[in-house]
This record gives sequence, structure tokens and C-alpha cells, in this order.
Amino acid sequence: MKSTITQKIHTHSKELGFELVGISPAKESETIELYRKWIENGYAGKMGYLERHLPLKEDPRTLLKKAKSVISLAMNYYTVDPSKDLSEDPSRGQISRYAWGDDYHDVIRVRLQQLVDYIKPLAESELQTRVFVDSGPILEREYAQKSGLGWIGKNTNLINWQTGSWYFLAEILISIELEYNHEPIRGSCGTCTICIEECPTDAILEPNVLDSRLCISYLTIELKDSIPKDLRPQIGNLIFGCDICQEVCPWNSKAVPTSEPAFHPRKDNLTPKLLHLMDITQSDFSRKYKGSPIKRTKWKGFLRNVIVAVGNWGSPTAVPALKRALINDEPMIRGHAAWALGQIGGKNATMALENQLNYENHPEVITEIKDALQSISN
Repeated sequence: MKSTITQKIHTHSKELGFELVGISPAKESETIELYRKWIENGYAGKMGYLERHLPLKEDPRTLLKKAKSVISLAMNYYTVDPSKDLSEDPSRGQISRYAWGDDYHDVIRVRLQQLVDYIKPLAESELQTRVFVDSGPILEREYAQKSGLGWIGKNTNLINWQTGSWYFLAEILISIELEYNHEPIRGSCGTCTICIEECPTDAILEPNVLDSRLCISYLTIELKDSIPKDLRPQIGNLIFGCDICQEVCPWNSKAVPTSEPAFHPRKDNLTPKLLHLMDITQSDFSRKYKGSPIKRTKWKGFLRNVIVAVGNWGSPTAVPALKRALINDEPMIRGHAAWALGQIGGKNATMALENQLNYENHPEVITEIKDALQSISN
């Protein structure tokens, strides 16, 4: 009976668009102490919810008391590769591949519920389930690895030996015993360290240990405050997330395009022109990125990221837009605009900074302006 239900789950999961499916027992985490140490070392940065959720991650049965199995699923989001000329053009922004299309949470949650509805009639007893798409307090990569979907690479992403790491992960906790994976995991990172070497901010401290405080994805999405000045130049033209450790991974040379149309790029999500985004308003942002993962960073964070990319571009043509940002209602926007003007330099940038200094009353912005003027004078 277990074998029959398990096989049907595998088959129907793939019909719903999940390329990878595996099942493991709902047992206590084997990596929770490593995770606890990671939190204690401060590597979670200001993501306080990760520490608050730590007790819930110790055992999936804290999330569903009668859980017997964890169904781990992965959906491919690899689509096209943008033109290298455009992605390397500093006047254009880069958005992480996972955010090019629709919000994967919405897309996958519907499929998970469809899978649960399919399983219910197969069970001989009353079924209890909980579904999670990335945001749930479960150590999803550990259970995905246990279920045979792949191994956790040195860049901390789950890697499948056949198709790489461009996958969204999801889980179903279920109150019946199923047939579990017993096959050894194929593939490994071996001696390869290219992801560690290519990270612009050296966020991968050692194999499998990532300091979020240095990670560009954290800095441009999760961090709600000012981006540390010493890290801004390393961000380049990345305005939402970062894919570098996946782009350089040799296993991703095996990636195949997804069949899910919702993950294909929306208009203007591939290498948008930075100056077109400089005057984006709150209402523009809400309308443009409705139903998109990009909404997570919120308008203020997104504009902050764009301004940093403009500063790294360093073109004097951006000075008028930065002057407008320098009088924005948000102090964080003004501060980053001041920094960007300092990166560009020149007479017009200096005049804009000096003029704003006469009116500015926020201490952090005043410091940013003075540092920018100092940078120009040097």
C-alpha cells in the first residue's frame, strides 16, 4: 500500500510541474545544532525571525504533531540567459533570476494544495497535512537532501546531479507513512571552490557557511536599513538579489529550461535601465511589481538598491536623477543618493551635495553628504 501511494505521489507531482520529488521520515533535524551555531555567530544578520523560528525547526512534528513523512518537491525556474552585453552593461540593473516572473509562492502553493487534494482519497485514514513554500519554519534543504533530491553545495544551495540548482523547494508534511528514499546521493562539489572564489563580498566564509551580512541577496532584499558603505561598490549593478554563486557553478551547465510559463521573465525584468527606475514612486512600484517577488524589498529598499547601482555605474548623466533623490522624503534614499553623487564626482555633483548640506537635518544623511564631498575632494 505504501509503495503504491508513494508511486502515485511521484507521478502526480511531476504532472503538476514538480521536476524533483522525494520522501523522507518526519524526524528530528540532524543539522539543527549547526544551524543554532550559525545563528549564534550572528550570520543571520537582522533576520530576527530566523532565531525566533529556531525551536520550530528542531522537528517537523512541532509543525504537524501527527506528521509521519515529509514530501520534498522542487520546481525548476531556469529560463533564458540574458544577453551578456546587456547584463554587463553598468547602466542596466540585474535582478535575480527567481524574481523575473510571477511570485513562486503563489504559483507553487496552488500546486501543493492540488497534490494534497489528490492524495486524500488514496489514504485509508483521515489525513492531516501542512504545506510550505520556502517561508515555513522547516530546514527544507536538509529534508530535500534526505529524500534524494540532491546535496547541499558549498554555496549552501541544493544541487541536483542531473540539472543543477535552479530550483524552488517546497514541502508537504503528511500524517501517513510512505516509502522513503534509501538511494545514496549522486554527485558532490568535490574539490571545486569556484562559488567561494567568485563571490564579490566573500560571503561564503568556508564550504557550507554563508554570512548573510555580506551576501548581496541579503543586502538588497532582507536588509531594511542602509547598506554598509564598504560593501556598496561590490554590489555592482545588482538591484535585487544575486545569482553569481549559481551562475558559476559547473553543475548548472546541465540546467534545462522550465516548462512553467509563470516563471518566464516579465517585461522589463531583464536588465532594466537604471535611469528608468530612478524616479519610480510608491504607486509605480506597487503597480509594476504586483504579484512579483520583487515586492518583498518594498519601494524604499528597491530605490536604495537602484541608487547604489547608479553610483557604481558612475556616469555624470545620472546626476540630475540623483539630485532629485537627494531631496526625497526618506532619509535612507537621500543618504544613498549622496554616496552615489560622491562616486560620480565632478562640479555638478559637488554643487548638489553642498546645496543639500545647507538644508539637511538628519544626522546620518549629513554624514553621508560630508563623506561624499570628502571622497570627491580626494
